[in-house]
Amino acid sequence: MGALVIAANVTACSSDGSEDTTASAGGDAAFPVSIEHVHGTTTITEKPERIVTLGVTDADVVLALGVAPVGNTGYTFYETGLGPWTEELVGDAELTRIDSDSEPNLEQIAGLVPDLIIGISAGYDEAVYDKLSEIAPTVSRPDGFAAYTVDREVATETIATALGESERGAELNLQTADRITATVETHPEFAGKTGVAVLPYDNQYGAFLPGDARGAFLTSLGFRIPDAITSQDTGDSFFVGVSKENVSMLDGDLILVLGDDQTTDIAADNPLVENLNAAQNDAIIATTLDQRGAITYNSVLSIPYAIDSLVPRLSDALA
Repeated sequence: MGALVIAANVTACSSDGSEDTTASAGGDAAFPVSIEHVHGTTTITEKPERIVTLGVTDADVVLALGVAPVGNTGYTFYETGLGPWTEELVGDAELTRIDSDSEPNLEQIAGLVPDLIIGISAGYDEAVYDKLSEIAPTVSRPDGFAAYTVDREVATETIATALGESERGAELNLQTADRITATVETHPEFAGKTGVAVLPYDNQYGAFLPGDARGAFLTSLGFRIPDAITSQDTGDSFFVGVSKENVSMLDGDLILVLGDDQTTDIAADNPLVENLNAAQNDAIIATTLDQRGAITYNSVLSIPYAIDSLVPRLSDALA
């Protein structure tokens, strides 16, 4: 897994012209900064003000750092690409939705006159990167990560560094980690229980692996994804496809069904679900749209929202 490599100017000049080696790591003193990524090295010479976030979850970090992006992508759950956990930070800022993170409208982006483009959780290739770089300095995902697999901590660190806010980024990561730790301590009933997040699609189920944000949400709380799922992990995907006939592979203490309506009943489409231990124990939970979105975005803003909204339901199911 590639490490974030940063070369930053950490010195500044005092008013009398002498060198001040105690300059803050944030703000203008952090620049210039160079960030290595999968498509090369990008140098940012001064603090950016007009930021386009091409990664589907990148805007959350930028907003957490106090900046509203002038353009952003996002998952299709939301019209603006942003979840409800961002509303207070967005305020009345003017937003522009960019439809694709892999084949973005370059003319639209250029029209926004950005001074930085961030594509950490994005799927564009090197040819698109080259065109984006002609518009503004562009930071792609760190080397060593496949598209859409950069973990929350690294994504936050990389984006914060690009904005000259590395210390604030570290603080956000620590706050999120502390919140998860406190949740685990408050809910010891999760420890060692088997649980899996699934998405019904094309007459089957996608069971998310520990390396995916949705699987990671459960494992971070102490759940263990069933061996029947993890044993199918080839390293080539972030989920395991499970046919309706093999639904027993999903069985365990908890099944979290990702959808738009918490009244969804997957047993209605597959009577075999009724035979599962999780079904007999009333431990199959369907998410709301926002709960699904929160664990999918897996950001320093969305995870606290998911904990507040979803964790009580998980606890009640196990009770």
